[in-house]
Amino acid sequence: MPHLQVEKIHGPARRAVTKGLVAFNKKAVGISDYGLLTVTLRDGKEIVGGLTGMIWLGWLYVEILWIDGKYRGKRHGTALVRKAESEARKRGIRHVFLNSFSFQAPGFYKKLGYKEFGRLGNLPGGHTRHWLKKTL
Repeated sequence: MPHLQVEKIHGPARRAVTKGLVAFNKKAVGISDYGLLTVTLRDGKEIVGGLTGMIWLGWLYVEILWIDGKYRGKRHGTALVRKAESEARKRGIRHVFLNSFSFQAPGFYKKLGYKEFGRLGNLPGGHTRHWLKKTL
């Protein structure tokens, strides 16, 4: 009998779930261009920032953009986004979407040409989650 288990390590479990969903989706839409994208900002060997994303059906979804506090305000965020967009184009991707909380950086993305297409309000602290997209 199957049982539920919370996994503390994402590696093998996450890969198994992703593999199953990718196979299911391929049957539904006929293609499987699923892939991952990671761009890092390094100071020597240390990772001090980065962007992670997922590609599927001609879209890049930016999951995470993070820069260590002492490296912010130096255009590294713009460089990370531009590098991810460039790599996405090389992979044949023509659209990007992401989300950003009101206390994070929706204005930053708008300056880079992203347009808001949705909001989720009433979050703790009076914050809002903004969904944005861009055609490459």
